[in-house]
Amino acid sequence: MITLTTENLEKIAAEHGLAAGDIEKGSALIPGYLKNIESKNQGFYKVIDDPTLIEKINSFAVNTAGKFDHFVVLGIGGSALGTIALQQGLTHLFAPSKLHVLDNIDPVIIKEIQDAIDLKRTLFIVVTKSGTTPETISQYMYFRNLCQNSDLKVSDHFLFITDPDQGLLRKIATEEGILTFEVPENVGGRFSVLTAVSLLPARLINLKIENIMAGAKNMRTAFLSENPNENLPFRLASIQYLLYNKGKTINVMMPYAQKLIRFTDWYRQLLAESIGKNGVGITPVNALGATDQHSQSQLWNDGPNDKLHIFIKVEKPAVDANIPNLHPQEESLKYLNNVSFNKLLLTEMEGTAQSLTKNDRPNIEIAIDKINEETLGGLFMLFESTTSFLGEFFGVNAFNQPGVELSKQITKKLLS
Repeated sequence: MITLTTENLEKIAAEHGLAAGDIEKGSALIPGYLKNIESKNQGFYKVIDDPTLIEKINSFAVNTAGKFDHFVVLGIGGSALGTIALQQGLTHLFAPSKLHVLDNIDPVIIKEIQDAIDLKRTLFIVVTKSGTTPETISQYMYFRNLCQNSDLKVSDHFLFITDPDQGLLRKIATEEGILTFEVPENVGGRFSVLTAVSLLPARLINLKIENIMAGAKNMRTAFLSENPNENLPFRLASIQYLLYNKGKTINVMMPYAQKLIRFTDWYRQLLAESIGKNGVGITPVNALGATDQHSQSQLWNDGPNDKLHIFIKVEKPAVDANIPNLHPQEESLKYLNNVSFNKLLLTEMEGTAQSLTKNDRPNIEIAIDKINEETLGGLFMLFESTTSFLGEFFGVNAFNQPGVELSKQITKKLLS
């Protein structure tokens, strides 16, 4: 269950907030916006209907069980961030993991991963739709060279997730018999979390990918609804757009759950790369509650009033514990007596929200009942579909990235 609470927008000065009914005023736009999104032939909300994808992933996972001690994902941006979000959100943060995501070309980190794995017991999952992403291809060539120098058969230790028909990796896979999974032609990298890009690595560490898809399907139902009270993605996009026009050009996503902080990294790319075009765009900032109350709260309350805060809270964490009453004689500690950690955490969130509200700083709350595969699937679909609506509001193509291509061209020229 994912819910949106917007009441604090009505409690602040009109120049910074929204009045009751402001969101509903734009509800007549929903049918046309949905038609426009459909006309762009984007598959991010359709790929979840492909039953063969889950079957192929499950079959591969069963057939490889016990063969590998390490799975190393080589990818960057949308080819890695969703996988990292799933891993952090749904696995033990401090336990050893079989899954390592190498999402940068920092040579120190590359060497540390190399030191942590046994090549003979490692599967490298190379993820790039184009097949030519320089960071990913350089990683691939480095680790392939290590395997070849160790007399390991490349097709036994590499798997490609790439374009179904074209590109360098598709060519190599065809020539050398390397197993591949597809990034659908009509799904861009930053929208690919609900494809094999992230579902395959998730399944290899025993996450329930069927439940991820179920959560995504539930949210898609809301996305396709023409009823503004049911269409949560449209409501959220409306808030972001209306407040952008009141000078709130920065969105701070702040989960009060440490296991969701890498989800905000995924969203940061999605929002920035999709909407930042033609001189418009929302700047995404991620923060962690309660940690960043102690690093950014002064700015939020007393600095420029140019931000919308999006809080995320978890109603029922997987575990909770009470704070013991060890110093009953200390009056200054009585407010903590037998309070649970989650109650303290969420009370601090409420205190932060109330403080912002009193200072006329707009803030909203997204609540989930728990962190599991279904809710994460729902959150991925919520923000992908919200972003597609934002593209319509801003009049930009949410599915291309022309500004990224120039830097790639310059990089190649400099290296040449």
